[in-house]
Amino acid sequence: MTGSPLTDLEVVTSMPFGASSAPPRLLAAGDPRAAIEAAILPALQRGPCVVSFSGGRDSSAVLAVAAAVARREGLPLPIAATNRFVAAPASDEREWQELVVRHLGLADWVRLEHDDDLDIVGPVATAVLRRHGLLWPFNAHFHVPLLEVARGGSLLTGIAGDELFNAASSRPGPTRLAARALACAPRQLRIRARAHRHGPAAPWLSRPARRRLHRAAAVEHLAEPGNLDARMALWHTLRYLEIGTASLALLARDADVHLAHPLWDAAFWGAVAASAPLGGFVGRTSAMRALFGDVLPDNVLSRVDKAAFNDAFWRTPSRELAGSWNGEALPEALIDRSALRRIWTSAAAPPGQTFTALQAVWLGRQRLARSARAHGSQELLAGSLD
Repeated sequence: MTGSPLTDLEVVTSMPFGASSAPPRLLAAGDPRAAIEAAILPALQRGPCVVSFSGGRDSSAVLAVAAAVARREGLPLPIAATNRFVAAPASDEREWQELVVRHLGLADWVRLEHDDDLDIVGPVATAVLRRHGLLWPFNAHFHVPLLEVARGGSLLTGIAGDELFNAASSRPGPTRLAARALACAPRQLRIRARAHRHGPAAPWLSRPARRRLHRAAAVEHLAEPGNLDARMALWHTLRYLEIGTASLALLARDADVHLAHPLWDAAFWGAVAASAPLGGFVGRTSAMRALFGDVLPDNVLSRVDKAAFNDAFWRTPSRELAGSWNGEALPEALIDRSALRRIWTSAAAPPGQTFTALQAVWLGRQRLARSARAHGSQELLAGSLD
């Protein structure tokens, strides 16, 4: 439908599934700090080195380690760069941002204010869609203003922090008798049971599409190994990480920027796996304290809340396009058109899992418009020859 690496089901759910390849064993690379510093140093050496900084734990950790390495190596300090949204209060992290920047003693901090311009079909996103087609995630364009700040230099992100710390955390075993029995059941039975009980809600899909989605989610869940090393190796190769970082690499090339994701660095993951307690860390906070306790305040390392950005991406351009949607450009077999129309035209911002589909609608209209213009030109030419 789109020419993107996503299947049609993944477009209408914004949920890529599976691993990109057979996961290799992660190499134990010694000290995790040495590994992440090695991943960060090349970006500091190609200045300006900008850090995509939201104030969350992951971007704060990258910024903190980058500042420490720069000071030790006598390099220019990294520049924190932050997108702020004037009409999306749930995305406001300024108190955490100011705390971290003050703690690290950074003088350079670029704060970019946005209103409708980073909407998922606003001017920045549609420029990306015209140039590259449908990208995943739907908010890949979020980094375009930050890449402009870093133009000709480097940009560091906190991408893959959620995946790293989820994979590196211990897993409780099944405790209830029914759970134990299900764990020993044949694989197909476990897939059906998991899909029935725990499939992600997606009321805008047709019933057959929901069944496909729930089965895909169940297969991915049941594929997760219990062994820490094998689990981390699998999570490191999750397909959506590969697709998402490939999208950002395209945008980085547009701006001549060296892009790096230190929390996705394979050597760092291997070092974390090797240094973790047997079975994994007892939760994300435990891991953050072990890895970054010397460079960030404990209240940053232990926070559990996160900013929400749906309101920042669903602004006037999205509402207008959704309000005019007549069911085109999305596969009929996968969509409950009435349900999706209700969701898209409700007062609140819809689930982010529908945002890729709206971008596909925008692209579909662009293709129709180009086709109409080309057809009109051919008719004019034919008329001039009569």
